[in-house]
Amino acid sequence: MSPILIGIIVAIVLVAGYVLLTYNNFVTTRVRIKASIQEIGNQLKRQAGLIPNLESSAKAYLKHEKDIFEKLTEARKAVLSAQKSGSIEDAEKASQLISGIIPSIRILVESNPEMKGADVVRQLMEELRDTADKIMYSRRTLIDLAADYNSLRVQFPSSLIASAFGFGEEKGLTVAESGEHIEVSDNELKTPKVSL
Repeated sequence: MSPILIGIIVAIVLVAGYVLLTYNNFVTTRVRIKASIQEIGNQLKRQAGLIPNLESSAKAYLKHEKDIFEKLTEARKAVLSAQKSGSIEDAEKASQLISGIIPSIRILVESNPEMKGADVVRQLMEELRDTADKIMYSRRTLIDLAADYNSLRVQFPSSLIASAFGFGEEKGLTVAESGEHIEVSDNELKTPKVSL
């Protein structure tokens, strides 16, 4: 076999190998872009479901603690008032107030020796931050994948392969896009408002 024929065969094999690798890179990146869009939808659904539930739990817990503290403050004021007035009726009212809140305090202390309202709010804040970070990371991944794909699509010689096989531009991050790979409602795209 002549060296020229060997050179031509080697060149054909190298070009075919490059075409195959570049084609597979386009296909793989497209699949990863769709998976990244799915992950954004997944995190938005997590946010839409988790955050309102955590907010409700934190509000309920904080209200419970607030009620206990308000009752304690009321009882303390009644005791101080009874001491100042020296009245038996005032002392009896204070005694009734204290007797009324003791079961609530006992249940609270037995089930939770430490009042953990701050921990509940801290957990809510950590979940908010964690969810926002996950959404941001998923969006960043999509942006990077689309940028890599679109760069490869316009660079020479991979642009020849892209046009030969019909690889069009990928949009990257678009909001409220619908299709089989993502089903996120407009309501789930909104950042939740938390008010305790």
